[in-house]
Amino acid sequence: MIPDLDDYKWIVPDFVWDLDELVDIEKLLKALPDADDLAKLMPDFDKIGESLASLKGFLSPGYNLVSEVIGASDLLLLLGSPGETAFRATDQGYDNDKQFKKGLLGELILLQQQIQQHEEEARRAAGFSSQQKRKVSDKEKIDQLQEELLRTQLKYQRMLERLEKENKELRKLVLQRDDKGIHQRKLKKSLIDMYSEVLDILSDYDASYNTQDHLPRVVVVGDQSAGKTSVLEMIAQARIFPRGSGEMMTRSPVKVTLSEGPHHVALFKDSSREFDLTKEEDLAALRNEIEIRMRNSVKEGCTVSTETISLSVKGPGLQRMVLVDLPGVISTVTSGMAPDTKETIFSISKAYMQNPNAIILCIQDGSVDAERSIVTDLVSQMDPQGKRTIFVLTKVDLAEKNVASPNRIQQIIEGKLFPMKALGYFAVVTGKGNSSESIESIKEYEEEFFQNSKLLKTSMLKAHQVTTKNLSLAVSDCFWKMVRESVEQQADAFKATRFNLETEWKNNYPRLRELDRNELFEKAKNEILDEVISLTQVTPKHWEEMLEKTLWERVSTHVIENIYLPAAQTANSGTFNTTVDIKLKQWTDKQLPNKAVEVAWETLQEEFSRFMTERRGKEHDDIFDKLKQAVKEETIKRHKWNERAEDSLRVIQHNALEDRSISDKQQWDAAIHFMEETLQSRLKDTESVIEDMVGPNWKKRWLHWVGRTKEQSIRNETKNELEKLIKCNEDHPAYLANDEVTTVRKNLEARGVAVDPCLIKDTWHQIYRRYFLKSALNHCNLCRRGFYYYQRHFVDSELECNDIVLFWRIQRMLAITANTLRQQLTNTEVRRLEKNVKEVLEDFAEDNEKKVKLLTGKRVQLAEDLKKVREIQEKLEAFIEALHQEK
Repeated sequence: MIPDLDDYKWIVPDFVWDLDELVDIEKLLKALPDADDLAKLMPDFDKIGESLASLKGFLSPGYNLVSEVIGASDLLLLLGSPGETAFRATDQGYDNDKQFKKGLLGELILLQQQIQQHEEEARRAAGFSSQQKRKVSDKEKIDQLQEELLRTQLKYQRMLERLEKENKELRKLVLQRDDKGIHQRKLKKSLIDMYSEVLDILSDYDASYNTQDHLPRVVVVGDQSAGKTSVLEMIAQARIFPRGSGEMMTRSPVKVTLSEGPHHVALFKDSSREFDLTKEEDLAALRNEIEIRMRNSVKEGCTVSTETISLSVKGPGLQRMVLVDLPGVISTVTSGMAPDTKETIFSISKAYMQNPNAIILCIQDGSVDAERSIVTDLVSQMDPQGKRTIFVLTKVDLAEKNVASPNRIQQIIEGKLFPMKALGYFAVVTGKGNSSESIESIKEYEEEFFQNSKLLKTSMLKAHQVTTKNLSLAVSDCFWKMVRESVEQQADAFKATRFNLETEWKNNYPRLRELDRNELFEKAKNEILDEVISLTQVTPKHWEEMLEKTLWERVSTHVIENIYLPAAQTANSGTFNTTVDIKLKQWTDKQLPNKAVEVAWETLQEEFSRFMTERRGKEHDDIFDKLKQAVKEETIKRHKWNERAEDSLRVIQHNALEDRSISDKQQWDAAIHFMEETLQSRLKDTESVIEDMVGPNWKKRWLHWVGRTKEQSIRNETKNELEKLIKCNEDHPAYLANDEVTTVRKNLEARGVAVDPCLIKDTWHQIYRRYFLKSALNHCNLCRRGFYYYQRHFVDSELECNDIVLFWRIQRMLAITANTLRQQLTNTEVRRLEKNVKEVLEDFAEDNEKKVKLLTGKRVQLAEDLKKVREIQEKLEAFIEALHQEK
């Protein structure tokens, strides 16, 4: 009834089919002794008849050859026999590795069974011989037996070491082949990596809607310099953290995700660079990078940071788990630290430990008095029952030397000295205090110390309570047990939160699609780029009209006040033209090109702003207004007009102003119209100034019931007197002579009006300006018929219209300048502006703080929460499914 599975061989990884090539079982069996060799190694049964009890002590069935080769955790998996460790290790590596071990272990189990059979035969033979021969004394027999057994044990020990070495090499080879297969078959992420991703997302999640992060992680806490970092490095099997003598080095939480892999490497979650932990230069670079990230995360005026640094470490034999190294707890704030450093460290530690599913790895320095411990009180407050606390005593080597009573260490390990409870108690040695020590040398020193330690020999410590290897197995076992118990509950909580958020969105924004901040930014980015492209659709006529109008508004005052009025005061046309040419040349060389470029840039800004802020009916979204304003301001700040534009513009403007030839009557009439508009605008402004000086006329005084001030009355009298002066001399120059000022003052004083000479001159300027502008407008009207005389160069004519020619030259210069600027705008500057806009948008896209600042509101926050909750729920469900598959 079993189906044919030949078509489904592709499901099994490739390396499983190649195990016979990887492991030479026959060679392995040949390396082991056969039954005859074992018989030769057996002692003389005639001499051991009465020493069966001693024989049982050395050939105990508890001595398990297989467990020596593959490790306690694998033996538990395959044979089901209980171990001595406090926690059963659950981290068994990949399924393919299990299959490989079973293939190797089959032969080893057969070997063990053969050894046990020979032992049984030896017992029977010994019993039979004991009845036949009793010639040697018991002491001699025991000595000889122990010598024989010692030789046998040494031989087996050498054999075990060789097998263990081969097993390690084969395991590494399998992992390497599987690692290559991952790139070919694109297998799923490992279980621990999936879990770590969930924790990374949760670290950025705003704990709103009462959904707290209760997912398990191992929180490493301890007093400063208690050895937290050293314990973590021993578990990770690499010196990855920056070190300092008595100085605070851990300035922010560091999340370390441990997983098994063929190569010992580390990488940050936001970087693709891999640090090879087998190379000292990479280790130094990693330590330096962690220190830089810590210092950058600390805000100004602070000593520690709450920002978490996420690091992943992979390597052969590493136990899968997630640990968080926290800043060491301090009792005193020293110089150079922020005043609130102690409270900040306490709050960070409490925030991580108050998670009911967090495993607290409490690190206590064994070389200092227990009464000086701070962290134990903190841990006992957060976990009074000790249901999720593992206590670790570090620097046991120093403690054994310095402590007068070794029983004190036993009291600590048994949990009788500190006012706290724990799941398990461990004692470790993490080096001799030399930062240059390698992990391998520390391991050797730790094993050597505990082998020779009185604490083990006197049974103050049990074997499963010592070494970082046992600690790592126990912590991993507890971690995965806690994960399995709590992860589904957390998934349900986020599922409920997702439902609440989706309901809130439907009620508030039923017709809008759920767009998070990044999606909204992309939408706004496209709108902005479309609006910039709209600049290219502006017609040339519109550009030129705007440029010409704005440029004349900027330069008209200079033309009237500094060119036209001074030239108009000259006696004849020759002097008028000479004055005009000189002043136009000076103006073109110094001011005009720069002013024209400024006008063009401001015109481009206005059009750009108009397109950016223009509301487009129902399609307009207010949520983008702040972003568009920021993009506009930053783009305008970055954009610089082409520096060579002024030089080419100067030549064009100079040539335009040099031309005096009006070709037809239409151009003549256009110049007259331009001049009339300009003079009328100036006359209107002058009339307004005079009205403010002299106050309201009689009509306004009667209709609006307002009066003149004393100063306005004085100015009105002065105005009347000055108007009489102009009537008497219509060709009066622009400036009053001193004797004329005196005459006017005396005439006013005769009427009882005391006036200052400065006031007379100031009033005269406006009165004469109005008179001049009215005269110029009359002259402009006379020149309407003057085109015929212009063509004859005003020969035999009393009419001179040189001012018309001046305004035609100005008008033509404005038109040519506007055309040139328009070409620069459409051909160059609009494209450069578009490029700047894209650069600004790219910079904003990489700046998350900027996006959070510019895209705000309840709608954005709700969409962000929905996105994160969905992502967390999906990843949790994927993780739970993978967890069930592995189980």
